[in-house]
Amino acid sequence: MPPINPEQELRSYYRALYQAWGAQHWWPARTRFEVIVGAFLTQNTAWTNVERALANLRAARLLSVRGIKRAPLPQLEKLIRPSGYFRQKAGRLKTFVAFLERSYGGSLTRLLSRPTHKLRAELLDLNGVGPETADSILLYAGNHPVFVVDAYTRRILDRHDVVPGNSDYEDIRTLFQRALAPIVDEEEHKPAEVRAELDSGIRGAAHPPSPMSMARRIALVQVYNEMHGLIVGVGKHYCKKATAACEECPLRPFLPARNQLAPPN
Repeated sequence: MPPINPEQELRSYYRALYQAWGAQHWWPARTRFEVIVGAFLTQNTAWTNVERALANLRAARLLSVRGIKRAPLPQLEKLIRPSGYFRQKAGRLKTFVAFLERSYGGSLTRLLSRPTHKLRAELLDLNGVGPETADSILLYAGNHPVFVVDAYTRRILDRHDVVPGNSDYEDIRTLFQRALAPIVDEEEHKPAEVRAELDSGIRGAAHPPSPMSMARRIALVQVYNEMHGLIVGVGKHYCKKATAACEECPLRPFLPARNQLAPPN
């Protein structure tokens, strides 16, 4: 059997998943700041928990730069408690807002207009911001062409023998960016249709359209956006940490022969 070409493999994954599930409408949020808050809150927890914390902030009318700034720390901790690690995350949100005020006069537009490499370096310098959080902010809030690598991504690549799951974050990110760039130029790649409601059954990680998921994006950012959402769908529903439902997964045809008869470890 010929050796796998990782870039071709990832393009095949994109085509198969997009054909199966269509647009994912990810990241679900009303504003850029909500995306940023969600990027902090989703660290080490499920998105359903993040949604509960965001709902609490929204109900308290604190889901804004000004709101996070003026909220007493104990109140903020209480509101985001459903997301777990609430003391750490409250402190990190306060740190981000202080950075935004100090360096950009509180303006997200000024912040997100920075060149990608400079903004990424600034974000990574903040307490509690690792590559995944920084890249989520860049891609989903800032329309920067940066692919987000998460635990689902590593698991799928490892089980499909594309790259080891413990590979360096930057190596995986660069691989995806090289692999997905040609998708933009393919004739068959068209903007996804807008669906007012979710179809019945599993559609990956799909959410109803939201102001941020429907925001205008450059084509490359849209492809990165969709690929990340599609991977999340595979990880949530099929390629789980403890078990794998390979028979029903749209990526089943790409599973290596050694994993055909038994779920991966």
